[in-house]
Amino acid sequence: MDQLPLVDTADDHSKRLIVSSRLRASQPALSFTVSAPPQNDEVSAMSTHTDTADNQPAGSISGSAPYAIYSERASASLSVAQQVVDLVLHRLANGENIRVLGLTGPPGTGKTTVAALVAEILETADVAVAGIAPMDGFHMSNAVLDDLERHDRKGAPDTFDVWGYQALLARIQASEHPVFAPDYNRGLHEPVAASILIPTEGIVITEGNYLAFDEPGWREARGHIDFLVHIDTPTDAVMRRLVTRHEAFGKCRADAAHWVRTVDAPNIELVAECASRADAIISPQTGE
Repeated sequence: MDQLPLVDTADDHSKRLIVSSRLRASQPALSFTVSAPPQNDEVSAMSTHTDTADNQPAGSISGSAPYAIYSERASASLSVAQQVVDLVLHRLANGENIRVLGLTGPPGTGKTTVAALVAEILETADVAVAGIAPMDGFHMSNAVLDDLERHDRKGAPDTFDVWGYQALLARIQASEHPVFAPDYNRGLHEPVAASILIPTEGIVITEGNYLAFDEPGWREARGHIDFLVHIDTPTDAVMRRLVTRHEAFGKCRADAAHWVRTVDAPNIELVAECASRADAIISPQTGE
């Protein structure tokens, strides 16, 4: 399993966070900039994609969240993204082929945000990126979840069309023709088919909680991922973020905490148990 020293990041109070690739001296320096955090009124209107269920908007923060929290999360995401890029560049330099790059970890790690950062940094390094195909696109519809009586634990492994997911990854690996992947629509709270066009060339980034899960369907999906990175985040930090996210979607604090204890916590444990099936495990670092 690959190990990589943590990448130092900019000061938490800086309004611009710059990440530089330092893996290979022959590579030109890479830089990626994230603008200053939005003001409270902008934050409250912010709409983002999710890691898993309806009440988990990736990277979202409440309107009252202090600047330091935003800056810490942004710094951590950039740190993780740069570590992933370093590992990918190292493997490509060694002649390995990566068609599907997987990012996994517990809910609350900001995988969607990291995937977008990785895509942009790789493109800056002249590495072709075909697109991002999220596992969340394979959420079962709310109607199906109701029929199966699983809606009250949306986001658990058995609330996804895992066989559809692994079939998509197989088609992407075959590269016989462009593929249309589904996405999860936050406004509808439903998966939407054929939302993302995936060309036949370039790295495809897929992200989700259960990419290393060792159960039927998930095991086959793992087989189609050339390089899988597990993002390790302290459980207490993840739990706090998830409570905040549930509150941001309208739950009172008590209901948010209850959902995290009864629904999210078992999923977090499942993800941690299968982390060793990833090719590399990395941790975020927010600087000093």
